[in-house]
Amino acid sequence: MKTADLYIRVSTDEQADKGYSQRSQAEVLMKYCEINDITVRRVIYEDHSAKSFERPEWKKLFLELKKHKGKSDLVLFTKWDRFSRNASDAYQMISKLKNLGVEPQAVEQPLDMSIPENKMMLAVYLTAPEIENDRRSLNVKHGMRQARKEGRWLGVAPPGYANKVKENGEKYVAVDEPQASHMRWAFERLADGVLTTAEIYRMAIKRGLKCGQTSFWTAIRNVGYCGRVYIAKYKDEEAHTVKGQHEALISETLFYKVQDVLDGRKREFGTGGKKGVTITSPDMLPLRGFLLCDRCNRMLTGSATKGRNAHFYYYHCRSSCGWRQKAETVNAAFLLELKKLIPKPGMAEVYREVLEDLFRDSKDIQHLERKNTIAAITETNNRITKARELLLTDCISGQDYKIIKNEAEEKLVRLDAKLRELANNNNEKLDIDGLIYKAVENFKKLDLMYLNADIEGKRQIIGSTFAEKWHFLDGRHRTAKRTPASELIYLINKGLRSKKPGLKTFSSSQSGFVPRAGIEPARFPTSV
Repeated sequence: MKTADLYIRVSTDEQADKGYSQRSQAEVLMKYCEINDITVRRVIYEDHSAKSFERPEWKKLFLELKKHKGKSDLVLFTKWDRFSRNASDAYQMISKLKNLGVEPQAVEQPLDMSIPENKMMLAVYLTAPEIENDRRSLNVKHGMRQARKEGRWLGVAPPGYANKVKENGEKYVAVDEPQASHMRWAFERLADGVLTTAEIYRMAIKRGLKCGQTSFWTAIRNVGYCGRVYIAKYKDEEAHTVKGQHEALISETLFYKVQDVLDGRKREFGTGGKKGVTITSPDMLPLRGFLLCDRCNRMLTGSATKGRNAHFYYYHCRSSCGWRQKAETVNAAFLLELKKLIPKPGMAEVYREVLEDLFRDSKDIQHLERKNTIAAITETNNRITKARELLLTDCISGQDYKIIKNEAEEKLVRLDAKLRELANNNNEKLDIDGLIYKAVENFKKLDLMYLNADIEGKRQIIGSTFAEKWHFLDGRHRTAKRTPASELIYLINKGLRSKKPGLKTFSSSQSGFVPRAGIEPARFPTSV
């Protein structure tokens, strides 16, 4: 009398759609054993996919068959697709079972393997389920791709969004507050290019963002935040994006600006061509990452030395030049430079008038920028056309044309986003008086804001005020290039040095130093 192990495998969709319930399979197998006088040793129930043999219960069964050879003669199942849906894996497993003296057999599709012609039928039984799986997988893949082309955001929603289901069962992603506000804030800070990604992540967590660090790094690269859906490359179709059905958290211009910062295109290069240096700053070293060595032009770092009763902080160079200076001295000298930007008596009103003049002319500025953007789009399209002509005349290879075309199309996406944002800005009503008042008031208390701010706030003020790294030499800072708004303050201060307080003598023609309309003149920590 032969002994058999009964293998019953089913998946949820098969139970619902095809009637392959565990009870049904067990009944068929038991009746078969009873009719053929086969002793049932054990019954194994499995609910995993048959795409591979990495199934928990099957692995346990196979291990037991290896340890106790001769205990079982057969492994029975109803059909061959219960055994496997992968032909190559199935042949290997059949060979392994035969080496153990065990014969696999489907009771509803029986095959006598001693007859050579039955091997052809075995191939049909094993290949048909695999083909069915592949077709189903391909249909799902095409369906998901089509859904993305229609602007649907599939999968788990990233931070700032939440997966929702409509009453009709349709799934979608919706804005999730306050997480959305935290992510929007993170993108804005990243676009400033002042703080590192790690610092912004820590600040966002303090604000209440619920997101792991790896998820955050993935999220800030996700084009979905600006209302687009990414379509991956497939066969001859190049990768591209389409307008999504979900609500955008940020503008496309802001998203691509952040990508430029992350790619290092707008970061300062250090010695040796390194970029995107990671900066971590203790409270006593707020200038770390903003200082360059005056001897070798390398980025300065900072560290603490332990004394008898306290720690002493220093800025120093990593190279052999040996530059080293007490942090207290460097920080004090920087504060003196910062105080030069505090408005002198009478200056605030002049600065306010200059900004008002600028915003009154903002329509002309935006019109010129829109004209330049359209010209850039035309030029880029012409470049693609010219490259196509060169390809047709065999002047360039197909690979070179592909590179040129991809670069041009990426540029067109960004220019198109910029053009749409300019159109939106024309229709947007800004609180000009509020923006100007806030900028002037911030500059009036610049030194106090800096002294009272935490380390992140200090670094924001430094980066928002100065556009370049600093050199420190002979107890003072070498003047660095200022941002447009702070440069205007400095120039007006100089113009008023020999004038009486309150006298309007500074020309509003200096408005060229101020950022374009629609951008806040200076951004400082709101928590101070």
